[in-house]
Amino acid sequence: MTVPAVTPDLPSRRWRALLALVGRLPQAGLSRSLGRLADVPLPRKLRRTVLGRFASALGIDASEAELPLEEYETLNRFFVRRLRPGVRAWPGDPDLVTSPVDGILGQMGEISAGRLIQAKGRDYAAEALLRDRQEAADFEGGLFLTLYLSPRHYHRIHAPAAGVICRARHVPGALLPVNEPSVAHVEDLFARNERLLCHLDGKHGRIAVIAVGAYNVGRISAAFDPDWGGGTDRPWVTNRPDDVPADRIYDPPVDVERGEEIMAFHLGSTVVLLFQPDRVHLDIDLYPGRELQLGDVLAHPT
Repeated sequence: MTVPAVTPDLPSRRWRALLALVGRLPQAGLSRSLGRLADVPLPRKLRRTVLGRFASALGIDASEAELPLEEYETLNRFFVRRLRPGVRAWPGDPDLVTSPVDGILGQMGEISAGRLIQAKGRDYAAEALLRDRQEAADFEGGLFLTLYLSPRHYHRIHAPAAGVICRARHVPGALLPVNEPSVAHVEDLFARNERLLCHLDGKHGRIAVIAVGAYNVGRISAAFDPDWGGGTDRPWVTNRPDDVPADRIYDPPVDVERGEEIMAFHLGSTVVLLFQPDRVHLDIDLYPGRELQLGDVLAHPT
Protein backbone atom coordinates (compact mmCIF):
# COMPACT_ATOMS: atom_id res chain seq x y z
CA MET A 1 0.00 0.00 0.00
CA THR A 2 1.27 3.49 -0.83
CA VAL A 3 1.99 5.53 2.31
CA PRO A 4 0.35 8.97 2.00
CA ALA A 5 2.86 11.79 1.67
CA VAL A 6 0.87 14.09 3.95
CA THR A 7 -1.12 13.65 7.12
CA PRO A 8 -4.90 13.38 6.55
CA ASP A 9 -7.13 16.19 7.74
CA LEU A 10 -9.12 14.39 10.42
CA PRO A 11 -12.67 15.37 11.36
CA SER A 12 -13.57 16.31 14.94
CA ARG A 13 -13.48 13.74 17.73
CA ARG A 14 -17.27 13.77 17.74
CA TRP A 15 -17.39 12.79 14.07
CA ARG A 16 -14.70 10.14 14.52
CA ALA A 17 -16.67 8.60 17.40
CA LEU A 18 -19.87 8.67 15.34
CA LEU A 19 -18.18 7.02 12.36
CA ALA A 20 -16.73 4.33 14.62
CA LEU A 21 -20.24 3.63 15.94
CA VAL A 22 -21.77 3.49 12.44
CA GLY A 23 -19.06 1.04 11.42
CA ARG A 24 -20.28 -1.37 14.11
CA LEU A 25 -23.96 -1.16 13.22
CA PRO A 26 -25.79 -3.50 10.77
CA GLN A 27 -25.64 -0.91 7.99
CA ALA A 28 -27.45 -2.84 5.26
CA GLY A 29 -30.30 -3.87 7.53
CA LEU A 30 -30.77 -0.37 8.93
CA SER A 31 -30.65 1.11 5.44
CA ARG A 32 -33.30 -1.34 4.23
CA SER A 33 -35.50 -0.45 7.22
CA LEU A 34 -35.21 3.27 6.51
CA GLY A 35 -35.85 2.53 2.85
CA ARG A 36 -39.10 0.81 3.77
CA LEU A 37 -40.13 3.91 5.74
CA ALA A 38 -39.40 6.04 2.66
CA ASP A 39 -41.71 3.72 0.70
CA VAL A 40 -44.72 4.22 2.97
CA PRO A 41 -47.55 5.72 0.85
CA LEU A 42 -48.51 9.30 1.68
CA PRO A 43 -52.19 10.32 1.58
CA ARG A 44 -52.66 12.51 -1.47
CA LYS A 45 -54.04 15.43 0.55
CA LEU A 46 -50.89 15.49 2.70
CA ARG A 47 -48.27 15.13 -0.04
CA ARG A 48 -47.81 18.81 -0.87
CA THR A 49 -47.35 19.70 2.79
CA VAL A 50 -45.12 16.76 3.73
CA LEU A 51 -42.97 16.78 0.61
CA GLY A 52 -42.84 20.58 0.51
CA ARG A 53 -41.48 20.70 4.05
CA PHE A 54 -39.05 17.89 3.26
CA ALA A 55 -37.79 19.79 0.20
CA SER A 56 -37.48 23.02 2.16
CA ALA A 57 -35.55 21.34 4.97
CA LEU A 58 -33.00 19.84 2.57
CA GLY A 59 -32.80 22.75 0.14
CA ILE A 60 -34.38 20.83 -2.77
CA ASP A 61 -35.69 22.97 -5.63
CA ALA A 62 -39.09 21.32 -6.06
CA SER A 63 -39.88 23.57 -9.03
CA GLU A 64 -37.45 21.49 -11.12
CA ALA A 65 -39.36 18.25 -10.50
CA GLU A 66 -41.04 16.54 -13.43
CA LEU A 67 -44.39 16.23 -11.61
CA PRO A 68 -46.40 18.28 -9.09
CA LEU A 69 -45.78 17.23 -5.48
CA GLU A 70 -49.19 15.59 -5.27
CA GLU A 71 -48.13 13.00 -7.85
CA TYR A 72 -45.33 11.51 -5.73
CA GLU A 73 -46.87 8.69 -3.70
CA THR A 74 -43.91 8.21 -1.35
CA LEU A 75 -40.87 10.05 -0.05
CA ASN A 76 -38.62 7.76 -2.07
CA ARG A 77 -40.41 8.50 -5.34
CA PHE A 78 -39.96 12.20 -4.73
CA PHE A 79 -36.31 11.70 -3.84
CA VAL A 80 -35.64 9.85 -7.10
CA ARG A 81 -37.76 12.32 -9.09
CA ARG A 82 -36.95 13.11 -12.70
CA LEU A 83 -36.44 16.70 -13.87
CA ARG A 84 -38.83 18.74 -15.98
CA PRO A 85 -37.88 18.76 -19.68
CA GLY A 86 -35.58 21.67 -20.46
CA VAL A 87 -34.34 22.22 -16.88
CA ARG A 88 -30.84 20.98 -17.82
CA ALA A 89 -28.94 21.50 -21.08
CA TRP A 90 -25.97 19.88 -22.78
CA PRO A 91 -23.30 21.67 -24.85
CA GLY A 92 -23.71 21.69 -28.61
CA ASP A 93 -20.37 19.95 -29.22
CA PRO A 94 -21.12 16.20 -29.04
CA ASP A 95 -17.45 15.39 -28.34
CA LEU A 96 -17.46 17.06 -24.91
CA VAL A 97 -17.72 14.84 -21.84
CA THR A 98 -20.37 16.19 -19.45
CA SER A 99 -21.31 15.78 -15.82
CA PRO A 100 -23.55 12.72 -15.33
CA VAL A 101 -25.17 14.22 -12.23
CA ASP A 102 -25.97 17.29 -10.20
CA GLY A 103 -23.35 17.28 -7.47
CA ILE A 104 -20.24 18.72 -5.89
CA LEU A 105 -16.84 18.00 -7.41
CA GLY A 106 -14.54 16.31 -4.92
CA GLN A 107 -11.08 15.10 -5.85
CA MET A 108 -9.79 14.83 -9.42
CA GLY A 109 -6.49 14.08 -11.10
CA GLU A 110 -4.30 11.34 -12.52
CA ILE A 111 -4.47 7.66 -11.66
CA SER A 112 -0.86 7.03 -10.67
CA ALA A 113 0.64 3.70 -9.57
CA GLY A 114 -2.90 2.37 -9.52
CA ARG A 115 -4.03 4.88 -6.89
CA LEU A 116 -6.72 7.57 -6.77
CA ILE A 117 -6.90 10.43 -4.28
CA GLN A 118 -9.77 10.15 -1.80
CA ALA A 119 -8.86 13.18 0.35
CA LYS A 120 -5.78 14.95 1.67
CA GLY A 121 -3.38 12.23 2.79
CA ARG A 122 -5.65 9.40 1.70
CA ASP A 123 -5.58 7.41 -1.51
CA TYR A 124 -7.05 4.09 -2.58
CA ALA A 125 -6.58 1.44 -5.27
CA ALA A 126 -8.35 1.45 -8.62
CA GLU A 127 -8.21 -2.36 -8.51
CA ALA A 128 -10.13 -2.41 -5.23
CA LEU A 129 -12.69 0.09 -6.55
CA LEU A 130 -13.33 -1.87 -9.77
CA ARG A 131 -12.77 -5.29 -8.17
CA ASP A 132 -10.74 -6.31 -11.25
CA ARG A 133 -6.96 -6.12 -11.74
CA GLN A 134 -6.93 -6.01 -15.54
CA GLU A 135 -9.63 -3.35 -15.73
CA ALA A 136 -7.65 -1.24 -13.27
CA ALA A 137 -4.51 -1.61 -15.40
CA ASP A 138 -6.42 -0.25 -18.41
CA PHE A 139 -6.92 3.05 -16.52
CA GLU A 140 -3.33 3.45 -15.29
CA GLY A 141 -2.10 6.94 -16.17
CA GLY A 142 -5.64 8.08 -16.93
CA LEU A 143 -7.85 10.53 -15.07
CA PHE A 144 -10.50 10.34 -12.38
CA LEU A 145 -13.24 12.58 -10.99
CA THR A 146 -15.31 12.19 -7.82
CA LEU A 147 -18.80 13.73 -7.67
CA TYR A 148 -20.71 13.90 -4.38
CA LEU A 149 -24.52 14.05 -4.34
CA SER A 150 -25.94 15.62 -1.19
CA PRO A 151 -29.57 14.94 -0.14
CA ARG A 152 -30.70 18.14 -1.91
CA HIS A 153 -29.43 17.04 -5.32
CA TYR A 154 -31.20 15.34 -8.21
CA HIS A 155 -30.32 11.66 -7.89
CA ARG A 156 -30.41 10.14 -11.35
CA ILE A 157 -27.18 9.34 -13.19
CA HIS A 158 -26.81 9.99 -16.92
CA ALA A 159 -24.25 8.98 -19.54
CA PRO A 160 -21.35 11.48 -19.64
CA ALA A 161 -20.73 10.60 -23.30
CA ALA A 162 -22.25 8.54 -26.08
CA GLY A 163 -21.16 4.93 -26.40
CA VAL A 164 -22.06 1.35 -25.60
CA ILE A 165 -22.21 -0.47 -22.28
CA CYS A 166 -20.54 -3.84 -22.67
CA ARG A 167 -20.00 -4.79 -19.03
CA ALA A 168 -21.46 -3.96 -15.63
CA ARG A 169 -20.75 -5.14 -12.09
CA HIS A 170 -22.44 -5.11 -8.70
CA VAL A 171 -20.01 -5.20 -5.77
CA PRO A 172 -21.62 -5.71 -2.32
CA GLY A 173 -19.93 -3.96 0.57
CA ALA A 174 -20.35 -1.63 3.52
CA LEU A 175 -22.74 1.32 3.62
CA LEU A 176 -20.65 3.90 5.45
CA PRO A 177 -21.46 7.62 5.14
CA VAL A 178 -19.72 9.45 2.29
CA ASN A 179 -19.94 13.01 3.60
CA GLU A 180 -16.85 15.19 4.01
CA PRO A 181 -15.84 13.91 7.49
CA SER A 182 -16.13 10.30 6.31
CA VAL A 183 -14.12 10.89 3.13
CA ALA A 184 -11.39 12.54 5.21
CA HIS A 185 -11.32 9.84 7.89
CA VAL A 186 -12.36 6.41 6.58
CA GLU A 187 -9.61 4.56 4.77
CA ASP A 188 -10.52 3.14 1.31
CA LEU A 189 -14.07 4.41 1.73
CA PHE A 190 -15.24 4.21 -1.91
CA ALA A 191 -13.64 0.80 -2.38
CA ARG A 192 -15.31 -0.50 0.80
CA ASN A 193 -18.87 0.64 0.16
CA GLU A 194 -21.37 -1.22 -1.97
CA ARG A 195 -21.37 -0.05 -5.57
CA LEU A 196 -22.76 -0.55 -9.06
CA LEU A 197 -20.55 0.18 -12.05
CA CYS A 198 -20.63 0.04 -15.80
CA HIS A 199 -18.08 0.50 -18.59
CA LEU A 200 -19.03 2.93 -21.34
CA ASP A 201 -17.03 2.45 -24.57
CA GLY A 202 -16.99 5.16 -27.24
CA LYS A 203 -14.87 7.75 -29.02
CA HIS A 204 -13.33 8.74 -25.66
CA GLY A 205 -12.10 5.21 -25.04
CA ARG A 206 -13.52 3.45 -22.02
CA ILE A 207 -15.16 5.44 -19.22
CA ALA A 208 -15.93 3.65 -15.96
CA VAL A 209 -19.01 5.03 -14.20
CA ILE A 210 -19.07 3.87 -10.57
CA ALA A 211 -22.11 4.61 -8.39
CA VAL A 212 -21.09 4.26 -4.72
CA GLY A 213 -23.72 3.54 -2.11
CA ALA A 214 -23.73 5.03 1.40
CA TYR A 215 -25.46 4.85 4.75
CA ASN A 216 -29.24 4.93 4.16
CA VAL A 217 -28.40 5.05 0.42
CA GLY A 218 -27.91 1.43 -0.44
CA ARG A 219 -30.41 1.24 -3.29
CA ILE A 220 -29.07 1.80 -6.81
CA SER A 221 -30.93 0.81 -9.98
CA ALA A 222 -29.63 0.23 -13.52
CA ALA A 223 -31.74 1.92 -16.21
CA PHE A 224 -29.54 0.35 -18.91
CA ASP A 225 -30.63 -3.11 -17.66
CA PRO A 226 -34.09 -2.83 -16.05
CA ASP A 227 -34.41 -6.60 -15.69
CA TRP A 228 -31.41 -6.72 -13.35
CA GLY A 229 -33.31 -5.33 -10.35
CA GLY A 230 -36.37 -6.51 -8.53
CA GLY A 231 -39.10 -5.29 -10.86
CA THR A 232 -41.16 -2.13 -11.13
CA ASP A 233 -41.72 -1.66 -7.41
CA ARG A 234 -38.17 -2.64 -6.37
CA PRO A 235 -35.94 -1.76 -9.32
CA TRP A 236 -32.69 -1.46 -7.38
CA VAL A 237 -29.87 -3.94 -7.89
CA THR A 238 -28.05 -3.21 -4.62
CA ASN A 239 -28.76 -3.49 -0.86
CA ARG A 240 -30.89 -6.59 -1.07
CA PRO A 241 -30.85 -9.40 1.53
CA ASP A 242 -29.43 -11.83 -1.04
CA ASP A 243 -26.65 -9.51 -2.27
CA VAL A 244 -23.90 -11.42 -4.10
CA PRO A 245 -21.21 -10.13 -6.48
CA ALA A 246 -22.50 -10.12 -10.04
CA ASP A 247 -20.98 -9.39 -13.45
CA ARG A 248 -23.13 -8.74 -16.50
CA ILE A 249 -21.82 -8.99 -20.06
CA TYR A 250 -23.92 -7.43 -22.84
CA ASP A 251 -23.73 -8.98 -26.32
CA PRO A 252 -24.79 -7.01 -28.22
CA PRO A 253 -23.72 -4.03 -26.10
CA VAL A 254 -26.31 -1.52 -24.88
CA ASP A 255 -26.28 1.71 -26.91
CA VAL A 256 -26.60 4.94 -24.92
CA GLU A 257 -26.56 8.58 -25.95
CA ARG A 258 -24.87 11.36 -23.99
CA GLY A 259 -27.32 12.54 -21.36
CA GLU A 260 -29.37 9.34 -21.35
CA GLU A 261 -30.28 8.01 -17.90
CA ILE A 262 -28.20 4.96 -16.99
CA MET A 263 -28.54 4.57 -13.19
CA ALA A 264 -30.30 6.10 -10.19
CA PHE A 265 -29.70 6.43 -6.46
CA HIS A 266 -32.88 5.68 -4.55
CA LEU A 267 -31.63 8.13 -1.93
CA GLY A 268 -28.10 9.45 -2.82
CA SER A 269 -24.33 9.14 -2.71
CA THR A 270 -21.21 9.48 -4.88
CA VAL A 271 -20.18 8.85 -8.49
CA VAL A 272 -16.57 8.17 -9.51
CA LEU A 273 -15.56 8.48 -13.17
CA LEU A 274 -12.40 6.87 -14.59
CA PHE A 275 -10.88 7.71 -18.00
CA GLN A 276 -8.20 5.82 -19.90
CA PRO A 277 -4.89 7.61 -20.53
CA ASP A 278 -4.46 10.08 -23.40
CA ARG A 279 -8.14 10.16 -24.33
CA VAL A 280 -9.40 13.32 -22.61
CA HIS A 281 -8.15 16.34 -20.67
CA LEU A 282 -10.14 17.94 -17.88
CA ASP A 283 -11.85 21.27 -18.35
CA ILE A 284 -9.80 24.18 -16.98
CA ASP A 285 -12.75 25.52 -14.97
CA LEU A 286 -12.96 22.47 -12.72
CA TYR A 287 -11.86 22.67 -9.08
CA PRO A 288 -12.66 20.71 -5.89
CA GLY A 289 -15.79 22.05 -4.25
CA ARG A 290 -17.35 23.34 -7.47
CA GLU A 291 -21.10 22.87 -7.71
CA LEU A 292 -21.91 21.06 -10.94
CA GLN A 293 -25.16 20.49 -12.77
CA LEU A 294 -26.06 17.65 -15.08
CA GLY A 295 -24.65 18.50 -18.52
CA ASP A 296 -21.82 20.80 -17.39
CA VAL A 297 -18.55 20.22 -19.27
CA LEU A 298 -16.05 17.92 -17.52
CA ALA A 299 -13.56 17.00 -20.21
CA HIS A 300 -12.45 17.57 -23.80
CA PRO A 301 -11.05 15.00 -26.24
CA THR A 302 -7.27 15.03 -26.59
